[in-house]
Amino acid sequence: MEVRALTKYARISPLKARQVAMEIQGLPVSAALNILNFTPKKAAHLFSKTLKSAVANAEHNHDLSVDSLFVKTAVANTGPVQKRIKPMARGSANPIRKPSSHILVVVSDGKSAE
Repeated sequence: MEVRALTKYARISPLKARQVAMEIQGLPVSAALNILNFTPKKAAHLFSKTLKSAVANAEHNHDLSVDSLFVKTAVANTGPVQKRIKPMARGSANPIRKPSSHILVVVSDGKSAE
């Protein structure tokens, strides 16, 4: 059975978040959390929170064992971009983009949903 958790509007670039997402896909939950705890990136903290939420959903809502769970997918999709303008020399202006991400983590126990 697959259980998912979604974090919306995380203030990090999707490109930076995808680097962390590729590291944890396909791993058991305990190994993925261990990797995320020792990864010194902002995205690792966000993925850790989302993964813990997915595990809690699996435990509480579907009565699944934590030991049998693994990370099926970890994805960072593009969210809305805040656009600002910074005044520059001689009356010109430079754009500033502040991207956001939607972080999705799906955990599974390997069995099909019935």
